[in-house]
Amino acid sequence: MTGIGTVRQARGAEAVHRPGRWLALAVLVLAVLLVAVDATVLGLATPFLSEDLKPSGTQLLWIGDVYSFVIAGLLVSMGSLGDRIGRKKLLLTGATAFGAVSVLNAYATTPETMIVARALLGVAGATLMPSTLALIRNLFPDARERSLAIGIWGAMASAGAAVGPVVGGLLLEHFWWGSVFLINLPVMAVLVVVGIRLIPESKNPAPGPWDLPSVVASLIGMIGVVYAVKEAAAHGLSPEAGIAAAIGAASLAWFVRRQLTLDAPLLDMRLFRHRGFSGAVLADLLTILGLSGLIFFLSQFLQLVQGRSPLEAGLAELPAALGAVGAGLVAGTVARRFSVRSAVAGGLAAVGLALAALTAIDRATGYPLLGAALLVVGVGAGLAFTVTADVILSSVPKEQAGAASAVSETAYELGAALGIAVLGSIVTGVYRDFATPAGVPAPAASAAHESLGGAVEAATTLPERSATALVTAAQDAFVSGLHIAAAVGSAVLLTTAAAAWLLLRGQRLEDGPTTGHA
Repeated sequence: MTGIGTVRQARGAEAVHRPGRWLALAVLVLAVLLVAVDATVLGLATPFLSEDLKPSGTQLLWIGDVYSFVIAGLLVSMGSLGDRIGRKKLLLTGATAFGAVSVLNAYATTPETMIVARALLGVAGATLMPSTLALIRNLFPDARERSLAIGIWGAMASAGAAVGPVVGGLLLEHFWWGSVFLINLPVMAVLVVVGIRLIPESKNPAPGPWDLPSVVASLIGMIGVVYAVKEAAAHGLSPEAGIAAAIGAASLAWFVRRQLTLDAPLLDMRLFRHRGFSGAVLADLLTILGLSGLIFFLSQFLQLVQGRSPLEAGLAELPAALGAVGAGLVAGTVARRFSVRSAVAGGLAAVGLALAALTAIDRATGYPLLGAALLVVGVGAGLAFTVTADVILSSVPKEQAGAASAVSETAYELGAALGIAVLGSIVTGVYRDFATPAGVPAPAASAAHESLGGAVEAATTLPERSATALVTAAQDAFVSGLHIAAAVGSAVLLTTAAAAWLLLRGQRLEDGPTTGHA
């Protein structure tokens, strides 16, 4: 025990005196902030994008969530690739690609082009997220420093979802919707230039080959399952959704079997035998599901139902960012003083209760209720997401940091995708069933039933009385859908809080890998 303690003290001292590690962290969190911002910045730009590109309701959902779908499908593969070729190399390559593809997003002229551009942005984003967390694992061997570093990282990851609308609001006040993508260029340029000097390279010294069949299987599996969930939520059970689910599930099952037989798997499936690891992954996924789904649709509610400007709507969502940042910074301290399961379960329960409160909103709801709900969501998400990331990263040897980080990030991105897909499809499904007021012509009614933005635009072509009736009916339908989505999200998160309380029993934040299985 004395020898182990001496080694840990030496590693901690090395971390404390390592020059430039906090500046390197600043560059890493810049990357994760931008990727998280890009997941939600489109929420405010949706009305403008709808007017310009005229997507159908289904195309609009794909524009919103294909980015997260692709990231979720590729994260495990990219995390494993970083372990093999070098996490710094993968990070800087991905940052360069992210900036270049952002231009394609900004100047898309059709819904189809926009969907493809968002998918390509997801490919680039998949190289960034696991690299950042894995590099933190190696930059900060000392447990308490690492907890603080992960807290800062987690705060930026959680806050990015809420900062996106603020950034988008500022830009949309003065520029066209494509500007929300062009801001990526200078940020990625800084990341590459500074990262070359400050970020140390790290990789698995004996990684084994990168298994291409596993890469393909994980991509097909993740996209197939998520697509099936999206289709079933929007249109009910159908042969198309069933086929996608079957293909996705079969691909994931084959992926798991293959990992268990490979000498150097992309993902060591034995990690999931660790109860704390599995519980942390589940909590990650569902925390972000509630947060991203809420932010995406509240952006539309604030603009298209309550008539706020893009900047006003973005600022209205700022409490979520502030809560996430504050909670992320103290999450490690809270988990050590009380317990890991108290921090995670409490955070999940807070998000669930805030979503429950949103079932009471209507078109005339004042800001105090909305602001308070957003603040509670931010605090809960910041606590849960930061502590679970620390648990996941501490549960593996540092050689597998990229793969473990990818699991954490896959849960994050899959949660973001499912939040928009499932909760969004509920909102869309309820919305489309509203009764068209008398006197509204068929073309305007058809456009109005595609999306709330379409209803607002269609109303501009109608006489005042018909326009008011159409917009009111559409807004009421949207709010009804929001109520049901919030109730579903609340039930899921409260159930997950109870599961996390059981799964994380006895789990602690500690230095180095956890060798036993709970």
